[in-house]
This record gives sequence, structure tokens and C-alpha cells, in this order.
Amino acid sequence: MKGFLHQLFDYNFYCNKKLIEQCTTMEEVPEKCIQLFSHILNAHHIWNHRITGKPYEYEVWQEHAIENWGDIHYENQRSSFEIITNADDFTKRVDYENSQGRTFANELKDILFHIVNHSTHHRGQILMDYRVNGIEPEPLDYIFYKR
Repeated sequence: MKGFLHQLFDYNFYCNKKLIEQCTTMEEVPEKCIQLFSHILNAHHIWNHRITGKPYEYEVWQEHAIENWGDIHYENQRSSFEIITNADDFTKRVDYENSQGRTFANELKDILFHIVNHSTHHRGQILMDYRVNGIEPEPLDYIFYKR
């Protein structure tokens, strides 16, 4: 389980890094891309902090300057790898409060998978927005990463 989760988070890191690199070379980054990628970073941060029980620093839809994306992304990755490495039981339930103040509990493995899946979902939206704005996106499918 740990090995597979490390691979998924490495893939997530790779894809996000590719988007960050592409955005830093653009003269003008589409606004929707900034909103969605900031949300990816924020959600990852919030989930890591829910798991560790620490207060989080970002709001769900808070926007970040592109020049800060790399640092936030790196810290998210470092924290997730630490969570995975130190986990003894991936079926352990994590209690948390969502952004609307409702209380839930999910297994650690499901939360970790959700982080990666959530990022993939919004990266797909970003890549569609690229195309709408005449920008050719790089292929970020998992199978391309594994080749």
C-alpha cells in the first residue's frame, strides 16, 4: 500500500510540476487556470492538515501568485510523503470537519486517494481551459508518466 501511494503522489507531483513549469513560461495565464490550480494546492494542503490534526493556513478557493505555487506544492508533497511513510494503518478513520462545518470520518487510504483524484479532476479542467485559450497542453495521463 505504501509503495503504491508513494507512486500516486509522485505522479501527482510530476503532473502539478509540469503545469507550474508551463504556467511560468506564459505571458498571461488564464484566470480559470489560476483559480483551479490554487484550489488544487489548497485542497491538498487542507487534507494533509486534516490528517495530521494541524490548523490549515489556506482557504479552499484562496488564490496564490504563480511564483508561490512551487513552494506550496513542494510542502504539500513533503507532508503527504511523511503521512504515508509514518502510517501504520491505512484503514484508520480520520475525523474532520468540511468547509461547511459538517463532521465526517473516512479511512486514511480513501482520503489519500481522494487528494490525487481531486487533483487529476481539476487538472483536466485546466487542460480544457488551455485548449479554449489556444494553449497546447502537455499529456499528463498516468500511463504516459509510467512509460
